[in-house]
Amino acid sequence: MYENILTEIQERIAIITINRPQSLNALNSKTISELSDAFGKFNEDDQIRVIVLTGSGEKSFVAGADIKEFSDFKTPEAEELARNGQNILFNKIENLNKPVIAAVNGFALGGGLELALACHIRYASENAKLGLPEVTLGLIPGYGGTQRLPKLVGKGLANELIFSAKMLPAARAKEIGLVNEVFSPEDLLPKTLELATTIVRNSPMAISKAIEAVNLSDTEKGFDAEIKSFGQLFEMEDKKEGVAAFLEKRKPAF
Repeated sequence: MYENILTEIQERIAIITINRPQSLNALNSKTISELSDAFGKFNEDDQIRVIVLTGSGEKSFVAGADIKEFSDFKTPEAEELARNGQNILFNKIENLNKPVIAAVNGFALGGGLELALACHIRYASENAKLGLPEVTLGLIPGYGGTQRLPKLVGKGLANELIFSAKMLPAARAKEIGLVNEVFSPEDLLPKTLELATTIVRNSPMAISKAIEAVNLSDTEKGFDAEIKSFGQLFEMEDKKEGVAAFLEKRKPAF
C-alpha cells in the first residue's frame, strides 16, 4: 500500500516505520504524504489506542529532509513546503486524539528531530544523535523546530542547539528533557511497546482530552481547557466505568 513506510498492528498499538534505509529514512514529499495518510487512518480506527513511530534499521530515525527536493525552490515554494508539511503531518501528529510515541533509533536531524518533537513522547536508543543543522545550509528549521524545541528544553538551550547546529548524544538529550528515556538499540522498541501497552489500558477519552489540554498549556486557554474537559468527562462512559471499577475493586474495561 505504501512505498516509503511500513505499518503493523500489535495489541491495539499501531507501529509506523519509515522505510527508506538507502537515504537514512530522509523525509521527502511522498513520505510525508504517506505518513499523513497512515496517521489519519489509525486516528480514525477505534481499535487503535496508541501509535508508535520509528525508522528502519539502527542507524537512523530520520536523517532530515530530502534536500534534493527543494534545493532550487524560491520563497513562495519554500513557504508552501513548510506550511503544507506542518499542516498535513507535524501539526497533525501533535493534535491527534491518540498518543504518538517516537522510538528514535538513530539519527534524528533537521526534519527528523522536528518529527520527533511533534510526537507526544520520545524514547531513544543509546546510539541516537539529535540536532537541527539547518543553519549550516543557510536556513532555519521549517517544520516547527523553532517553536516546539524551546517548549521542551527552554529558549537558552534551544537557541544553542539551533545556532550551533551541533548534534546531541542520546544521554545529553535525556538530561535536558529532549527525550524521556534512553535504551540500548535492541531494547528500544520493546520498551516503547511496553509503555504503549500501559497507556492502552487507560481511558482513551481521558487521554484525548489530556492531549488537548497539554497542547494548550503554554497559552491563555490552557486552564479553561482543562476545566472544561474535566467537566465534560464526568458525563462520558469512560468516567462511569473507571469510577465503578475503582469502587468495585476491579480493573476498568475501557
